[in-house]
Amino acid sequence: MSEQRTEQRPSTAEAATGACARPRILTGDTPTGRLHLGHWVGSVKRRVELQATHDCYFIVANMHAFTTRADRPAEIRSDSLEIVRDYLAAGIDPAKATIFLQSEVPAIAELTFLFSMLLPFNRVMRNPTLKEEIRVKGLGESYAFGFPLYAVGQTADILAFRPVGVPVGEDQVPHLELTREVARRFNQLYCRVSDQAEDDDHVALGGVFPVPRAEVGAVGRLVGTDGVNKMSKSLGNAIFLCDGTKEIQRKVGRIFTGRQSPTEPGDPANALFQYVDAFIDDDARRGELRDRYARGDNIGDGHIKQEVAAAIDRLLAPMRERRAAYEGRDDAVLEILRDGCARANRLAEATLAMAKEAAGLGFFARAVEYR
Repeated sequence: MSEQRTEQRPSTAEAATGACARPRILTGDTPTGRLHLGHWVGSVKRRVELQATHDCYFIVANMHAFTTRADRPAEIRSDSLEIVRDYLAAGIDPAKATIFLQSEVPAIAELTFLFSMLLPFNRVMRNPTLKEEIRVKGLGESYAFGFPLYAVGQTADILAFRPVGVPVGEDQVPHLELTREVARRFNQLYCRVSDQAEDDDHVALGGVFPVPRAEVGAVGRLVGTDGVNKMSKSLGNAIFLCDGTKEIQRKVGRIFTGRQSPTEPGDPANALFQYVDAFIDDDARRGELRDRYARGDNIGDGHIKQEVAAAIDRLLAPMRERRAAYEGRDDAVLEILRDGCARANRLAEATLAMAKEAAGLGFFARAVEYR
């Protein structure tokens, strides 16, 4: 294990300075429950691919979970461990990538405070993703101050690790645009980078932070099994990465299309065919299904749902097997997180030192360690 880690991941010196031969990415999730297929196609699949070629940091944003569940800390702690199990099940390898807890990296909180000075309040509240979450979660006007603050905190989650890219789902692109604005503003205000500079040139011109780009998955937004809304645990329309064969069949069977007869021409732009495109690998088969469906060539929704369910089950079977190895083993999960948090702190502390020096706040050196 140790030899593999040496080959696949940057050295301690690299982590401490931020120097690395491979481009760095940062992404992650708020632990609100187990991961589902929407997470997989939107971001997680890309993470698994990128860990072979990039310096990958994956954050479990457990502090953000407190924005709406501050009264349920035990639940958040449990969800944090469960999401790590899902990462491991999906194929994220801690020998190649760094998995860590947001709450264990104090530099993130300090950068959040600093970055909050660079963003007008009305700009934060114009974030369409934030508005949608307030609507979907029914928060009205009663949400905590920390809820809009998490949009600023997310910029610190990202920039603390100075990544060049952030794999995200389509709905998270507005959050990333806020991060890009913060990076530009900081570099212009404290590092004298010209406001005419190209985004890719900021670091070369003396900026502390790269202006990271969004890397949206092949399916930016997977509709849930209700056929209407984005897949979400809270809406009860999700297929989870840990679901078994019968559960997958049951949930896929619920996908609504409105079509009445196998001889009735169907619309291959419906929700069911988003699943066909996302999970059936054979190009020729997808084309055949699409053609017959559009012509009403005696092919029913039920037949297509069976093929989709079988394809999803083939995808998830090895994930279920990998996840089983960590069920009931909190100690193994915590050991992975301890190692990841130590590495994350080395890099985040280096970033914080650079930012504080640029902003005139660099008085003393410090280090973070675990006992």
